[in-house]
Amino acid sequence: MCSILTVKAQNHQIATFNIRWANPGDDGNLWQDRLPQVAALIQFHQIGIIGTQEGLHSQITGLSEKLGYDYLGVGRDDGAEKGEYTAILYNVKEYKLLDQGTFWLSPTPEKPSKGWDASLNRICSYGKFKDSENEEFYVFNIHYDHIGQQAREESSKLVLKKIAEINSEELPVLLLGDFNVTPENAAYTTITNTSGWKDARLISEIPAYGPAGTFTGFDWEKMPDNIIDHVFVHGAVQVIRHGILTDNYGKKYPSDHFPVMVEVEF
Repeated sequence: MCSILTVKAQNHQIATFNIRWANPGDDGNLWQDRLPQVAALIQFHQIGIIGTQEGLHSQITGLSEKLGYDYLGVGRDDGAEKGEYTAILYNVKEYKLLDQGTFWLSPTPEKPSKGWDASLNRICSYGKFKDSENEEFYVFNIHYDHIGQQAREESSKLVLKKIAEINSEELPVLLLGDFNVTPENAAYTTITNTSGWKDARLISEIPAYGPAGTFTGFDWEKMPDNIIDHVFVHGAVQVIRHGILTDNYGKKYPSDHFPVMVEVEF
């Protein structure tokens, strides 16, 4: 009797999660109560890399400590610790960080700045990672403006341009985050109409799982119907699963957005 040993490629659970800034006015949904729930969700779903939006410095360090993950990113207001992050947290047992950076979604991406008709500073943080099988890939994490349509469209153009510049090796790329637009919006179609870019939800081998929307506003009584948090892929990325995760605790959600998770192979 003989057996054939097959080697299965490493699967990666990667997600985007707007964790809601630590607003002291969020009665019933304060960060100190949500933190253990956010961490437990990430641990249960074995998410090895998670791009977060809105987290303040104390939230990112607290979540990092709770998970035992490292993180990359800076505050959008000063490029250090002030303001919201688009931090990427990653499991150091599974991934090695090779390079990282942040740029602003504006005509002056190299410095803290507000772009076009945006209401706030907006940023993109990214990391170049290597997994246990020495596969290298990039994750870019964004949070687009919630008011300025021109800013969202220009942000898509800028992000695609910057990715092409940074990823000179043409490694696999995941672009994820809170885009604040639905699929019919020009900021979304700017990405999907660009050669090689795909919405992971539409190419998942297992049909995409979850509700028809991602923003809950903490409202337990209403199921959201607009997907504004997305994961896009480029290059040699096989999307096995895509899910909008509705985990909850006692009729409460860990955040006012549902996390969006993909399982991929490179």
